[in-house]
Order: sequence, then C-alpha cells, then structure tokens
Amino acid sequence: MNIQTLAEKLGWKLLTESTGADREALGCYCGDLLSWVMGRAKADDVWLTVMGNINAIAVATLADVSAIVLVESAALDAEALMRANQQEVAIYATELPAYETALQVAEALKNE
Repeated sequence: MNIQTLAEKLGWKLLTESTGADREALGCYCGDLLSWVMGRAKADDVWLTVMGNINAIAVATLADVSAIVLVESAALDAEALMRANQQEVAIYATELPAYETALQVAEALKNE
C-alpha cells in the first residue's frame, strides 16, 4: 500500500509538501536512537519516532524509509521541514503513541 493511502486510512496529518504517494509502505520500524534506526530500519518501512530534527531527515534518507511518522504529536523543527521538502521525504504526524500506531500499520498492511 502506498504511504499516502496508508496515511489517509489511519488519519495522519501531512507536514511536508511530499506525500510519498509513489512510495510503498512494506513494514514499520519504531525507534528514536538515530544510529540504531540507521542500521536496522528496512527500505520502505514507515519509521515511527519522536525525532523531528534535521538528523532524522538524514537517517530517513540513508535508511530509505517510505516516510517518517512523528508520534505523540512530536514537533518538527523548521530546519528539518525545509530539508524534508528539499529531499522529498514525507513526514506525517499522529497523536497516538508509537505502539498503537505500529499496531494500526500492521493491521492495515495485513489487510491490504
């Protein structure tokens, strides 16, 4: 399922210009330790995190995740927003915690 469809289905708020409509969401990764995420997230995972800074954009690009989802209404700083728009990294936000969001993603992908 493409990330834009998944986001619409789960009610995520788009924070960037890019929706990621051309990216497939194949899995989910939860984590906030950037070096850990960089080494373990898989390409086309949806990355659930509270890290809304410029370093998260770099990690998302290196790990080739389909999108970042900021959980628990975590803030996205202005510099990160600018870089995400430049690199066409889709960033969404949800009020839910990572665990509940991951359950929703898993259910949506299972029922695809």
